[in-house]
Amino acid sequence: MKIYRVVSDFFHRYFSDEEAVILFILFILFFVIIYTFGSTLAPLFTAVILSYLLSPLVDKLQSFRVPHTLAVIGVFASFFGVAIVSLLVMIPALVKQVSRLVGDIPRMMGIFQDQLAALPLRYPELLSSELVDQWIGSLELSQVGQQLSGWLPSVVTFSLNTLSSVIGVLVYVIVVPLMVFFILKDREQLWLKFKSILPEQRRLMNQIALEMNQQIANYIRGKVIEILIVGSASFVTFELLGLDYAALLSVLIGFSVLIPYIGATVVTIPVFAIGLFQWGFGPQLYWVLMAYLLIQILDGNVLVPLLFSEAVNLHPVAIIVSVLIFGGIWGFWGVFFAIPLATLVKAIINAWPSNSSRESVE
Repeated sequence: MKIYRVVSDFFHRYFSDEEAVILFILFILFFVIIYTFGSTLAPLFTAVILSYLLSPLVDKLQSFRVPHTLAVIGVFASFFGVAIVSLLVMIPALVKQVSRLVGDIPRMMGIFQDQLAALPLRYPELLSSELVDQWIGSLELSQVGQQLSGWLPSVVTFSLNTLSSVIGVLVYVIVVPLMVFFILKDREQLWLKFKSILPEQRRLMNQIALEMNQQIANYIRGKVIEILIVGSASFVTFELLGLDYAALLSVLIGFSVLIPYIGATVVTIPVFAIGLFQWGFGPQLYWVLMAYLLIQILDGNVLVPLLFSEAVNLHPVAIIVSVLIFGGIWGFWGVFFAIPLATLVKAIINAWPSNSSRESVE
């Protein structure tokens, strides 16, 4: 009886509002659909997200009395033109650097083996020659390097062949841009049709939508700008300092901003490793690490506050947990939208009607 009373009080407090029940059902249904058909519907979601980001540019052109169709064509052509040119420039450079890195793996492993062998001379009171010889013998570092250098190209080739299947290319290169164009062109009609299938009483939905609309738009646009600025600054800095694989590392650093706190820490490892293999422990390595640290400090303390003026008020633990949960469910897109999704959950919780709060107000 006591458990029944607790459950009954819970449902009376949070589900006595009819709109709250409908919203809860729609939320669960949406989650199930995304979880079940997420990979199939990914092109549609990609098109919707791109249309959402490009629609303000269309509105801006229309404010200068540009006809709607002409504004859509202009924004559409500009965006995908820049995207195609950028990919044609970036992909060959990245492939070239990955090939160089794969070819350098045996040399890096040899350097690592020499560094291990020198440890007993540097720290005789901590390590013995016999122990280090056992480590080297058990690891077989040279053979590992040779195996990796022969194995990684075939893995890269297999991955490229798999990802570049005819159907995948057609979907993302042809279907997604077409959907973006037609969503931008007919967005008002599509929005009216979408609203017609929603419940007539949607005060709670409207409240959540108004709260989230500006935040999500600012977040996505801010993240794209942050990736470009941090990646470009890292590339220029590493090129000036002469660090190998500057393009590859700058891409990793740029995308690391998608995962707050974790990304910057993880990317430090390849930056440190490549600098160490290139120069050893010396002034050049320290300059690279100091420059990388300075970029991260400026990103966290200058760039992020400027781009995200309406900062998402989430605890760091909540951000990390949301990245782990949504990234585990939806992969890259889950990581990218982890903070907006966490903010959405928080907005739903804050807006959720509660009998206890209603009674206290009365």
